[in-house]
Amino acid sequence: MTGHTVNDEQQAYVDSSATLYLVKGTKAEGAVNGALVIKAVYKPGFTSKENKKYDFISGRINTQSKMEFTYGTASARMKMTGGAGLWPAFWALGNGKWPDCGEIDMMETVGDSSWISNALHGPNYFGNTPLVYRAFFPPGTDVSQWHVYSVDWTDQSIVFKLDGKVTYTVTRAMVEHYGRWAFDNAKFIILNFALGGGYPGGVNKVKAPYYGIPQTTVDRIKGGDAKVLVDWVLVTKPSH
Repeated sequence: MTGHTVNDEQQAYVDSSATLYLVKGTKAEGAVNGALVIKAVYKPGFTSKENKKYDFISGRINTQSKMEFTYGTASARMKMTGGAGLWPAFWALGNGKWPDCGEIDMMETVGDSSWISNALHGPNYFGNTPLVYRAFFPPGTDVSQWHVYSVDWTDQSIVFKLDGKVTYTVTRAMVEHYGRWAFDNAKFIILNFALGGGYPGGVNKVKAPYYGIPQTTVDRIKGGDAKVLVDWVLVTKPSH
């Protein structure tokens, strides 16, 4: 997949060993059985198949048509580089037209390493959704350490957790206050690493050298330090 971006993101997603690869040993940074790396790469003038030009490439993977599920628990153990405008996410999406298909954001960070956000998107509650929560890490920890991000999903509620502790609970009634509950259909998992764009730019107010990405973060990407490590992803069926 190359070039298709949304939200004014500043990267092209490219399936390559530069942006998506596996590591073992010390390079896995504590993931015993190895880790998946999603890496942001500085590649000025990269031209996508849509003839759009980008100065950054990155990776995005999903389980669409391979592993889809309705209800249950989805978890991932991850660690990420901090830096304004770095926008990795672990989320679940339904098939069909967005936002009607429903979106569950288990973890998003826009580069402030002290917090992540949980959110739901669906009909009449999308984009700058009212169903969003900023979960701060306990003192002394941040996104750069290993954490488990998860969601418990039933037909009546969606409960987000950080390292097993509840951060945000959304009930069906809360959702239906805004629009239709869009969470009775199968979802697939997405892991991606966006750079800049609307959400980071809205938080950090940076306009240059790239929308949502300050020079300090550009330097971090150029230095090869902008990475997301994924130890594992686990989806389990409801217990009842």
